[in-house]
Amino acid sequence: MSERKPSRGHPRHLLDDALKTPVRFSAMAALRNELEIDFATLAELVEAGDSALSKAVALLKEAGYISVRKGYVANRPRTWIRATPAGMKALATHSAALQAIATGVDPGEPTH
Repeated sequence: MSERKPSRGHPRHLLDDALKTPVRFSAMAALRNELEIDFATLAELVEAGDSALSKAVALLKEAGYISVRKGYVANRPRTWIRATPAGMKALATHSAALQAIATGVDPGEPTH
Protein backbone atom coordinates (compact mmCIF):
# COMPACT_ATOMS: atom_id res chain seq x y z
CA MET A 1 0.00 0.00 0.00
CA SER A 2 1.44 3.39 -0.97
CA GLU A 3 1.62 6.20 1.55
CA ARG A 4 -0.35 9.32 0.66
CA LYS A 5 0.89 12.81 1.36
CA PRO A 6 -1.29 14.76 3.77
CA SER A 7 -3.87 16.78 1.86
CA ARG A 8 -4.01 20.55 2.26
CA GLY A 9 -7.56 20.58 0.96
CA HIS A 10 -9.11 21.06 -2.41
CA PRO A 11 -7.82 24.09 -4.35
CA ARG A 12 -11.37 25.48 -4.55
CA HIS A 13 -10.85 26.62 -0.97
CA LEU A 14 -8.25 29.08 -2.31
CA LEU A 15 -10.77 30.76 -4.63
CA ASP A 16 -11.49 34.34 -3.63
CA ASP A 17 -15.19 35.20 -3.23
CA ALA A 18 -14.54 38.70 -4.59
CA LEU A 19 -13.23 37.21 -7.85
CA LYS A 20 -15.81 34.47 -8.40
CA THR A 21 -17.91 36.34 -10.96
CA PRO A 22 -16.75 36.63 -14.56
CA VAL A 23 -16.99 40.45 -14.59
CA ARG A 24 -14.93 40.93 -11.42
CA PHE A 25 -12.35 38.35 -12.46
CA SER A 26 -12.10 39.85 -15.96
CA ALA A 27 -11.77 43.37 -14.58
CA MET A 28 -8.92 42.36 -12.27
CA ALA A 29 -7.19 40.51 -15.11
CA ALA A 30 -7.48 43.60 -17.33
CA LEU A 31 -5.92 45.75 -14.59
CA ARG A 32 -2.78 43.62 -14.25
CA ASN A 33 0.66 45.08 -14.84
CA GLU A 34 -0.13 48.18 -12.80
CA LEU A 35 -2.33 49.65 -15.51
CA GLU A 36 -4.71 52.45 -14.71
CA ILE A 37 -7.73 52.19 -16.99
CA ASP A 38 -10.69 54.52 -17.32
CA PHE A 39 -14.11 53.07 -16.60
CA ALA A 40 -15.40 53.22 -20.19
CA THR A 41 -12.31 51.45 -21.55
CA LEU A 42 -12.51 48.80 -18.85
CA ALA A 43 -16.19 48.22 -19.67
CA GLU A 44 -15.21 47.75 -23.32
CA LEU A 45 -12.33 45.41 -22.47
CA VAL A 46 -14.44 43.11 -20.31
CA GLU A 47 -17.56 43.51 -22.47
CA ALA A 48 -19.71 44.50 -19.51
CA GLY A 49 -22.48 47.04 -19.17
CA ASP A 50 -22.01 50.10 -16.99
CA SER A 51 -24.29 48.77 -14.25
CA ALA A 52 -22.59 45.37 -14.00
CA LEU A 53 -19.12 46.93 -14.04
CA SER A 54 -20.11 49.59 -11.52
CA LYS A 55 -21.26 46.89 -9.09
CA ALA A 56 -18.06 44.93 -9.69
CA VAL A 57 -15.90 48.01 -9.12
CA ALA A 58 -17.73 48.82 -5.88
CA LEU A 59 -17.18 45.31 -4.51
CA LEU A 60 -13.52 45.15 -5.60
CA LYS A 61 -12.88 48.56 -4.06
CA GLU A 62 -14.51 47.47 -0.80
CA ALA A 63 -12.30 44.37 -0.80
CA GLY A 64 -9.24 46.60 -1.19
CA TYR A 65 -8.35 45.08 -4.57
CA ILE A 66 -8.61 48.28 -6.62
CA SER A 67 -8.25 52.00 -6.15
CA VAL A 68 -10.62 54.41 -7.85
CA ARG A 69 -9.68 57.94 -8.89
CA LYS A 70 -12.22 60.44 -10.14
CA GLY A 71 -11.46 63.53 -12.17
CA TYR A 72 -12.31 65.44 -15.31
CA VAL A 73 -11.15 65.45 -18.91
CA ALA A 74 -12.36 68.45 -20.91
CA ASN A 75 -15.01 69.20 -18.28
CA ARG A 76 -16.35 65.63 -18.49
CA PRO A 77 -16.25 63.42 -15.41
CA ARG A 78 -13.98 60.38 -15.61
CA THR A 79 -13.23 57.45 -13.33
CA TRP A 80 -9.88 55.65 -13.44
CA ILE A 81 -9.31 52.29 -11.86
CA ARG A 82 -6.05 50.63 -10.80
CA ALA A 83 -5.38 47.29 -9.10
CA THR A 84 -3.72 47.40 -5.69
CA PRO A 85 -0.89 45.06 -4.64
CA ALA A 86 -3.44 43.16 -2.51
CA GLY A 87 -5.65 42.82 -5.57
CA MET A 88 -2.81 41.48 -7.70
CA LYS A 89 -1.90 38.97 -4.98
CA ALA A 90 -5.54 37.85 -4.72
CA LEU A 91 -5.75 37.49 -8.51
CA ALA A 92 -2.58 35.39 -8.59
CA THR A 93 -3.84 33.09 -5.82
CA HIS A 94 -7.28 32.78 -7.41
CA SER A 95 -5.77 32.08 -10.85
CA ALA A 96 -3.44 29.42 -9.40
CA ALA A 97 -6.40 27.75 -7.70
CA LEU A 98 -8.38 27.72 -10.96
CA GLN A 99 -5.38 26.25 -12.76
CA ALA A 100 -4.97 23.61 -10.05
CA ILE A 101 -8.63 22.66 -10.31
CA ALA A 102 -8.41 22.41 -14.11
CA THR A 103 -5.18 20.42 -14.19
CA GLY A 104 -5.34 18.51 -10.92
CA VAL A 105 -1.97 19.95 -9.84
CA ASP A 106 -1.66 21.26 -6.27
CA PRO A 107 -0.97 25.04 -6.45
CA GLY A 108 1.57 24.63 -3.64
CA GLU A 109 3.60 21.95 -5.42
CA PRO A 110 6.61 22.99 -7.47
CA THR A 111 6.24 22.27 -11.17
CA HIS A 112 9.03 20.59 -13.09
